[in-house]
Amino acid sequence: MADAVTLTCSWGRQPLPATGAPQLGYLLVEAAPTAPPAVAVPLNFCMVLDHSGSMQGAKLESMKAATRRLIETLTPQDVVSIVIFDDTVQTLVPATPATDTAALLAAVDQIVESGGTAMSLGMQAGQTELQKYAGPDRLSHLLLLTDGQTWGDEELCRTIARSLGQAGVRITALGLGAEWNEALLDDLAEATGGTSDYIAEPSQIAGFFQRALRSAQGTAATEARLLLRLVKEATPRAVHRATPTIANLGYQPIGDSEVVVKLGDLVFGQVNSVVVELMLPARTAGSFRMAQAELHFTPVGQSASQVVKQDVLLAFSADPAAPAHDPRVMNLVEKVTAFKLQTRALAEAELGNVAGATQKLRAAATRLLDLGELELAEKTRQQADQLEQGAGLSATTQKELKYATRRLTQKLEE
Repeated sequence: MADAVTLTCSWGRQPLPATGAPQLGYLLVEAAPTAPPAVAVPLNFCMVLDHSGSMQGAKLESMKAATRRLIETLTPQDVVSIVIFDDTVQTLVPATPATDTAALLAAVDQIVESGGTAMSLGMQAGQTELQKYAGPDRLSHLLLLTDGQTWGDEELCRTIARSLGQAGVRITALGLGAEWNEALLDDLAEATGGTSDYIAEPSQIAGFFQRALRSAQGTAATEARLLLRLVKEATPRAVHRATPTIANLGYQPIGDSEVVVKLGDLVFGQVNSVVVELMLPARTAGSFRMAQAELHFTPVGQSASQVVKQDVLLAFSADPAAPAHDPRVMNLVEKVTAFKLQTRALAEAELGNVAGATQKLRAAATRLLDLGELELAEKTRQQADQLEQGAGLSATTQKELKYATRRLTQKLEE
């Protein structure tokens, strides 16, 4: 029987020179479902939407239009709930099968802007609705949209997210405009193996809602994790997700020569890949096993996990002209490097280290320019100039740089 998920390992450079000294290597590990779920698993989908006073006008109308479109994309087998919050909370649509589209659309029409922002109230109500249909026969997702700061309840929001994550719920946390707390939304998504993102303009809300729904509908496997069993002399230095978006995954060491990385859900039509930076041992000319990769995952609709394994071989050559780079792998490595530079630059700027932030922004701009990312490179260079001249980074600029760099690899997937 064919594997439900393919596992592919590729080196950024091979063969390596047989120099007699340790060398840096980049390993790209890719996991992708081979087919959509054999039986479509219905969704348990909750929308938690900010309708505070700051959402008036185009923001609110675009959010309502995006919500209507999402409702129309659900199947009758799905369960949907809608919670709206300001400084109070209202369960606009209690959890219900998405069979009466007209009634659901009519409920959305009732949303008007009002009050302040208390996100934890919305998340708590959303959790209550999701619990009504939670179970192995459904995939549970919470879509959160806000355009503002929530005051005094950030830790409660994080606590709720951890509880949702333990229950198998994925959060897609979306921030609209410039005034929301990206650290908080990133934490909420990370606690559940979900995603967070930045929406610059109200007109873009529908696209983000549709991507979140398509990802949920296309989920073919859950709880995926990569286990790398390395040869004794190989040392991992960093692990970054490369696709579908860039992120620093870190890694959990298991003994001296094994690491495990959580990949989360695997979606049909989408590649989950990681770039592993390794110090590799010296070898004579020949082909050697450097690691064994194991991908553990649970196909949707099943309770038993599956494992796919692959030996990771690397060639060494005494011919100095032999080493060749894999352009696709190294392109991803370069984009991950630009992400790392941007992330460090923003952290330095926040700490007040202008010189360090400026240096890293300029280095990131150079990388982006080499990658052909001309618009983002120019924005990055401009921000380096502003910092150098004594002007700080605006909230909008920080979000633009941070999330645009995360999305650098999406073009490869699209």
